[in-house]
Amino acid sequence: MANSKRKLFLKRRLRVRNKLRNVNAGRMRLSVHRSNKNISVQLIDDVRGITLASASTLEKDLGMVGKCNIEAATKVGAAIAERAKKAGIEEAYFDRGGFLFHGKVKAVADAAREGGLKI
Repeated sequence: MANSKRKLFLKRRLRVRNKLRNVNAGRMRLSVHRSNKNISVQLIDDVRGITLASASTLEKDLGMVGKCNIEAATKVGAAIAERAKKAGIEEAYFDRGGFLFHGKVKAVADAAREGGLKI
């Protein structure tokens, strides 16, 4: 019996997250979530359990409400890099969750790197 797409996604997310936690202890986590209509990014401190900065296409400031394309992902990546600098964070590890590092997820990472965030 084949696994469903959701089960495969959850397995991949756990595998990626556990590997990253072991390697990057003490660093902030840049977590990405992508849906069909929006993309959002959070900078999370796992030790304290708080979100330090976030950016999403749902914000009216970015002007991309309801869009989930590579252009919107690039704007979100640049916004999170800027907000991370304001919060005093210069490096984080990129948690792609169960999403493949391709397309929109890659665009977020590249834009954050260009904005000065070490990933």
